[in-house]
Amino acid sequence: ETRVAPGSAVLCGAVVPARIGKTVAAVTRMAPVDEAILKELKDAGVDVYATQTKETSYVQVIHPSADVDVRQLIFPRNAGPFTLADIPDFQTKFVHLAGISDQEFTLEFMQGLKDKGYNLSVDMQSFVRQINPDTKEITFGDSLNKQKIVSLMSKVKLDVVEAKTLTGSDDLEQAAIIFESWGCPEVVITRADGVLARANGKTYFEKFSNKSVIGRTGRGDTTFAAYLSWRMDHDVPKSLQFAAALVSLKMETIGPFAGTLDDVLKRMAECHA
Repeated sequence: ETRVAPGSAVLCGAVVPARIGKTVAAVTRMAPVDEAILKELKDAGVDVYATQTKETSYVQVIHPSADVDVRQLIFPRNAGPFTLADIPDFQTKFVHLAGISDQEFTLEFMQGLKDKGYNLSVDMQSFVRQINPDTKEITFGDSLNKQKIVSLMSKVKLDVVEAKTLTGSDDLEQAAIIFESWGCPEVVITRADGVLARANGKTYFEKFSNKSVIGRTGRGDTTFAAYLSWRMDHDVPKSLQFAAALVSLKMETIGPFAGTLDDVLKRMAECHA
């Protein structure tokens, strides 16, 4: 069955803090003709800032088999890279870079944000997912600037495929240790069965508890958004438990997380009774 719907790291990520009581803004680039797709963000209570562009990013996600972790990604249109001029003068401490391809964040842009004093985090899919200029298909490749990028961040997120691409290891803990050695103090890595975090020289892992995978798209973006949101006020183990519980609920329905804080706390309690 083919579906066309708003998605992306922006939507799946930004609705999470809004639904659990945090104040959050989303900065995006898009064509004015597509502004209707911002409704779900705004209805969730997200402040939205959109720079007008000729095209809105559009990704085709193809599942060639029943394995929801096997995907073909084609990127026929994109809104182009962010510039510092796109970013309002926020009174905020935390800025998360939620890209979906290597066409969004330049090293100059990230260094500029760092120089403004923001506490930065990034999803490493923003550099590993590389668009073929001819076919527009996304392939996974190493990033020449990966160590510099990671050193600018207070937290990074990646999945097991991205970890193997960037470090050569599909052992989550070993990959996290390598990222730690590149200068990032907190690393979160997802895979099909759960999520790992490494901070302060310690490694933690939480299994997912979802009863279906109908809402698998957006898993990593949702996990990290939940982790970042809860981490503002809680330690690493509790934040990881919260993220695993929230994304498990999200994966049981299509679309971004639509539950409540009480729903997440209830699932946490069930998993740690």
